[in-house]
Amino acid sequence: MFITTAGRTTPGMIKHALEIAENLQIPYLPRNKKSLNLIQQQAKSGCIVVGKERLELFEKNSVQPFFFHPNSAMFRIKRLIKGGFDPFANAAKLARGMTVLDCTLGIASDAIVASFLVGREGMVTGIEGQKYLAFMVQKGLETWDSGLPAMNKAMKRVRVLHKDAYEYLKSQADSSIDCVYFDPMFEETILESDGIKALGHFAIHDDLTDELINEAIRVAKLSVVLKDHYKSVRFEKYGFEVIRRKTAKFHFGVIEKN
Repeated sequence: MFITTAGRTTPGMIKHALEIAENLQIPYLPRNKKSLNLIQQQAKSGCIVVGKERLELFEKNSVQPFFFHPNSAMFRIKRLIKGGFDPFANAAKLARGMTVLDCTLGIASDAIVASFLVGREGMVTGIEGQKYLAFMVQKGLETWDSGLPAMNKAMKRVRVLHKDAYEYLKSQADSSIDCVYFDPMFEETILESDGIKALGHFAIHDDLTDELINEAIRVAKLSVVLKDHYKSVRFEKYGFEVIRRKTAKFHFGVIEKN
C-alpha cells in the first residue's frame, strides 16, 4: 500500500498525504502528472488517494475506489429524530448510557445509529480487522458533515479499533459491555451505494465461530445481537432468538443475558 494525491494536486493535499503516510507507515509517491493506474503498476500495490474533499482507497489495479459514506445511518437517524422505529435499535434495546461493541464495523452505519442513541453518556466501539478500512472509516467518522449536528457528534464519538474481534473479546472482562453486535453480511447490504461498492474487496470475510460467540456471550452484560439473512442457519446454530420481519431480507437474532 502507498499514498498519493489526486491528479490536480495542491500543496495542502501533499501535506495531508505525507501526514497519513507517516501515520500508517506506508510510502508516499508523488503524482507527478502520472495516471493512477501507472503508479499502481509501478508500485505493484493498492493505494490511498488524497483528494480535495475526501480520501479514496483503491485495490491494486482497480478503478473503483472505496470512500467513506454513512450510508443508511443518515435516513435512519432522521427517522429516529421524528420518533420513528429502527429494527437494530429495537433488537439491541439501545438506550442512553449503554456501551456497545460492534464486532463487524464495516461502513459503521449501525455504529453511528447506536452512538446517536446511547449519547455522550454511552460508548460505541467498532472493531475492524482490515488496517486500511479501519483508517478510512475512522477518518470519515471524524470529518463527514451530515448536515445534522446530532449525527455529526454521534459519528465523532464512535471509537474505531483495528483489531481481531475474537482477540479483542478475549481481552475483555466478563459482563463488561452491555451489547455485543455482529453483522457478518454487512458488505452485502450496502453494495447499492456507488461509493462503497469496493468495500467487499477489502473486507475480511471471516465467519462466526462457536469460540467467537461464546466469548461474546461472556463479555455481554445484557445481550448479543446478530443481523443476518432471513435464510441464515446461524440463528439456530448459535442459539439466537429471531425477531422476524415479514418483508425484510435480513432478520435480527438476540441472545439475552438476563
